[in-house]
Amino acid sequence: MSPADSGRLRTVALEHLRDHANRGYARIASLLGLPMEVRSAGVLVYDEEDTPYLDCGGYGVFLLGHRHPDVVDAVAGQLGRHPLSTRALVEPRMASAAQALTSVAPAGMQYAFFVNSGAEAVELTMKLARANDCRRLIAAQGSFHGKTLGALSATGNDRYRTGLEPLLSGVEFVPFGDVEALRAALRSDPARACVLLEPVQAEGGVRIPPGGYLRQVRELCEEFGALLAMDEIQSGLGRLGSWWGCDEDGVRPDLMTTGKVLSGGVVPVAATLATAEVYEVLNQDPLFHSSTYGGNPLATVAAATTIDVLRRDRLIERAGALGSRLLPEISGALAAAGPRSIRGVRGRGLLIGIEFASEAQAGLFLTHMLRERVLTSYTLNASRVIRLTPPAILEPDHISWLLRSLERSAVALAGA
Repeated sequence: MSPADSGRLRTVALEHLRDHANRGYARIASLLGLPMEVRSAGVLVYDEEDTPYLDCGGYGVFLLGHRHPDVVDAVAGQLGRHPLSTRALVEPRMASAAQALTSVAPAGMQYAFFVNSGAEAVELTMKLARANDCRRLIAAQGSFHGKTLGALSATGNDRYRTGLEPLLSGVEFVPFGDVEALRAALRSDPARACVLLEPVQAEGGVRIPPGGYLRQVRELCEEFGALLAMDEIQSGLGRLGSWWGCDEDGVRPDLMTTGKVLSGGVVPVAATLATAEVYEVLNQDPLFHSSTYGGNPLATVAAATTIDVLRRDRLIERAGALGSRLLPEISGALAAAGPRSIRGVRGRGLLIGIEFASEAQAGLFLTHMLRERVLTSYTLNASRVIRLTPPAILEPDHISWLLRSLERSAVALAGA
């Protein structure tokens, strides 16, 4: 594509975005001069001029990279056979994917229900908790569980709740990592509760709880007869260097959500997992919850193949090893910015957060990284934190590119 053609294409895209999709986002894209993303492969995303960008963003989706050949081939084959099901007959791909997913889940998580997005998985989790006589939902301050109305009620950020409070009542929030605050909340009301937590708060700013916290939460739930629901949408399936974030404390939840990595970076898919006891209401009444597109053949083939690739290529272990290597190297690369700009670097596996002294510095750093052709992620609940969520298939030259870009952006930030 010639520069003139790509320029015209971008202009038309921005016009359509402004007039028919989202005027605010179009304004931001225009101010920042954002290019279009038109193709991808492995760890790279290419713009309309075929310029490559190193993808260390993607909000945690692309642990396998882009267009992993095994996932693409499986989905393409299914597309040519039977892309969507009637839901009138048995769907074998969904059944196989449920078996594959539960086989790598914490022991006792016997059932899986596939949906289209993480927020939908949270909605079903809340619905199953209510069906199991939970009349209270306790979540953590700074949490993020999605933006549909039910999921938003459990999202501990006033930015997204402002003006909706009358519709979002009934959820209690406790400080993340504070066992005694949770104990007090559980003790305050005899009604059965469901405790909904993330093992690491990704959108909360890569907040990592104290060691043993989840195990203590599990013990409290047993003491007070509460259900424990773990939101592993961003943390699960290897992002933290383990199959699940709750593996760190050896915890088995009653309910669990997953998504993002489950897609293989090819087809959107998420799921709610549950123990047999909690899931029984769905076994008794299969129409208690349903979704026209949830568990469709394309999505479940992608999910099952993704699990096969994670196992075969030992990407869980690779994510853990890469993360352990990158964390100190990233800290070193950012040293030029100085402590007055950067307040800390933290992470587990390939979920890494860089905290800046101000939101303005975080935004400036993100734009510097974009100039270095490295994609990063803004953090929804902690706008002073920029996240790195790279694929587990980074090669040495990609790591050099990332570290060099971090250092140059740190130097530019120091001189701003």
